[in-house]
Amino acid sequence: MGSQLKNKRLHLNPNWAQLQQKLKSHDSKPQRRSKGSQTENPKTILGKRKERPNVELDDSPINPLAPINDDISVTDVVAMDCEMVGVSQGNKSALGRVTLVNTWGNVVYDEFVRPVDRVVDFRTEISGIRPRDLRKAKDFWVVQKRVADIIKGRILVGHALHNDLKVLLLSHPKKDLRDTSEYQPFLREGGRRALRHLAAQFLGVQIQNGEHCSVSSLILC
Repeated sequence: MGSQLKNKRLHLNPNWAQLQQKLKSHDSKPQRRSKGSQTENPKTILGKRKERPNVELDDSPINPLAPINDDISVTDVVAMDCEMVGVSQGNKSALGRVTLVNTWGNVVYDEFVRPVDRVVDFRTEISGIRPRDLRKAKDFWVVQKRVADIIKGRILVGHALHNDLKVLLLSHPKKDLRDTSEYQPFLREGGRRALRHLAAQFLGVQIQNGEHCSVSSLILC
């Protein structure tokens, strides 16, 4: 059992590792430096660039949204995000797209969905969904069953998951939910924060500035 836990730590998604490090630094108090101190900042695991021979200089920033490998298997932990369209008179939300990614940030399921009711508002400026996307989309009940099969018995990660589960007409055990909108260190004065604000603060990336992308939103979770 101990070796299994050790292996899981070794294969920790770098997005989580980076986030945990930022949370630790956010909570820790800055240390005072004595006058004339020549102490340098602690070295990173890789060391300083000049101490890393055989590595080409690359000033391009690391993309925290990029998957770390090409493993597309369904892992014990999956993250989910949904995009909604307007039905009825436009004021009722229905599922228009659902995406699930695995622990490594690779997509394991991504489908546009044809709602049961007629779509009157595609909400393209937010959802990114256009009429052409739903012309050959799968029926809601087909997608719902597939999603239910994938998340069953697994840890489900997301942001405001109650909204996603609501449009899917699904439920999930509370003990198996990991919702970034309800994670205590992310709350501000008891209120929830938007995912784009968390992404900017903890990962230094800009998302959801205009049309949403369910894939990039999920990799952050």
